[in-house]
Amino acid sequence: MNREPDFLENLRAELSSGRLWLDRAIVLAYAVAAGLFVVGFTLASDRAFGLFHRLHQAQPWAVLLWTPALTVAIVWATRRWFPGAAGSGIPQVKAALHPALPPERRGRLVSLRLTVAKIGLAVVGLAAGLSIGREGPSVQVAAGVMQHARRWLSPASTIDARALLVAGGAAGIAAAFNAPLAGVVFAIEELYGRLETRASGLIITAIVLAGLVAVSMFGNLSYFGVIRVPHLGWSALGPGLAVTLASGVAGGLFSRLLAASLTGAPGRLNQARARWPLRFAAVGGLLIAVIGLVTGGATFGAGSETVKGMLAGHEELSPLYTLLKFIATWLTAWCGVPGGIFAPALTIGAGIGNSISQLTGTGLGPALIALGMAGFLAAVTQTPLTAFIIVMEMVDGHSMVLSLMASAMLASLVSRMISRPLYESLAEYMVAAAIGSPSPVVAPSESPQPPAETARVP
Repeated sequence: MNREPDFLENLRAELSSGRLWLDRAIVLAYAVAAGLFVVGFTLASDRAFGLFHRLHQAQPWAVLLWTPALTVAIVWATRRWFPGAAGSGIPQVKAALHPALPPERRGRLVSLRLTVAKIGLAVVGLAAGLSIGREGPSVQVAAGVMQHARRWLSPASTIDARALLVAGGAAGIAAAFNAPLAGVVFAIEELYGRLETRASGLIITAIVLAGLVAVSMFGNLSYFGVIRVPHLGWSALGPGLAVTLASGVAGGLFSRLLAASLTGAPGRLNQARARWPLRFAAVGGLLIAVIGLVTGGATFGAGSETVKGMLAGHEELSPLYTLLKFIATWLTAWCGVPGGIFAPALTIGAGIGNSISQLTGTGLGPALIALGMAGFLAAVTQTPLTAFIIVMEMVDGHSMVLSLMASAMLASLVSRMISRPLYESLAEYMVAAAIGSPSPVVAPSESPQPPAETARVP
């Protein structure tokens, strides 16, 4: 029979090991450091895009030279010194957790060196006006910081590199979006890949400390403010369903397009990209600049300010502009620059919701915009729980919990009919490249999970 815990015995065991408490202090310090890195990344990103915005306002035509030149410089530096920093950052963390990847090769995908490089290159990308976000890269940034703690822990510590990577990735999402619940769900749904896995003490600790660092700097505010949602009756069912289906189809197509572009799928353009990567980046940067000029700057950057304006009723994103944002984000990722797609995906989803709101004239603009964000993000990532919680926490949309959940789940189902999960496809491609396999390495459906004690603070 199982014996009840002995409080005094357990307390003596806890207090008897000084090394145990030192290991705990190291983990806590690295969790705070992860939050500081994400905060610094956020501040640098905002300043970089502010610089580009001032350039665009003062000399609009200068971006035709500025954006392609910086795009080429970023791609050159990434390919030459930091190939593991290219792209979002979430596939790198998933690949580092892949059971087929030898532990000694994790440093090619997640490390403190790549953390610094990711921040610098993504900041330059925002200074170039590229359609990227900082939220996905924050996952790789925080994971790179957290995994560095392992070298200072005692050999007998029960915390392994896998637990630190998951905790860091979750902390990165939580700090970037100011969405702690999303961090927990992201760790379970995306990184571990099993909904049954329970959030460990290490993951919660990293999220809390990194989140506190972010809150102390930016305040405990919703990312997009608080939306005002009118009463949702049966009249909202038709427009809401239209937004969800449109987001699901568009997100599935976007995911499939990105996967084909970034995994070296056969085709003349991918062959040209492989043979002349810098020329390809120059052409891509020029097209992104042209699209930005045509839209009056609406497609430059992550698009967060545009979403805030739409939710407040001050700005609109027409169907054409939404399509052009879709294309600009795809081109940016295809060029191979370090940068995320979370924030641009939210902008595209908001544009879908705003467009259907204009067509139906129902006066449900903020609600349909929120549904579009949740639906498109869920369709692209195929992680509906993470998507709806992120949007709910970003707009303080607790009154729309069921609507956001339904939109995310249905859009994700539609997307699965069109495309495989994007991050999973990219991670498998990275693992295959790292181990020299001619084809992507697929993880087993029931991958082994670490023992429960390895995911706790020692």
